[in-house]
Amino acid sequence: MQYRQAELTDIPGMQVVRHLVKENTLSDPSLVPDEDVALYISERGRGWVCEAEGKIIGFSIADLLAHSIWALFVDPIYEGKGVGKTLHGLMLDWYFTQTKETVRLGTAAGTRAEKFYEFQGWNQVGIYPNGEIKFEMNAEVWKLREKHSLISKRP
Repeated sequence: MQYRQAELTDIPGMQVVRHLVKENTLSDPSLVPDEDVALYISERGRGWVCEAEGKIIGFSIADLLAHSIWALFVDPIYEGKGVGKTLHGLMLDWYFTQTKETVRLGTAAGTRAEKFYEFQGWNQVGIYPNGEIKFEMNAEVWKLREKHSLISKRP
């Protein structure tokens, strides 16, 4: 598997992954047009992709302007292989080199995504009007988590 910064030419592959997911699905795929993805990876923030076997199997996007995570999705075939965790780490490492502002995200309750974010150290701080759980991560918690992660990997 190869990880790299997302490019505009990656958008079709990112959209395929977005529509393959089983949770947090879009009720209407036209709600997230290619133009929006392009805006988020080129002007509002940055995105990353994971490729395997010549295709995009996961992607993440951080929105620096709104201080939020706009996307983190993995092809269900590749779930549980560390793709999401690696994309998440790349995204937050970059985000916190750009700003020390707390970052937020929302995800549906009772999903694997909810458990994933809790495991990654995100703090549940409320509920959005649409019913999604509101999570926050700050730079200090991320830095400590990364430091602990490096220590625990030593022999």
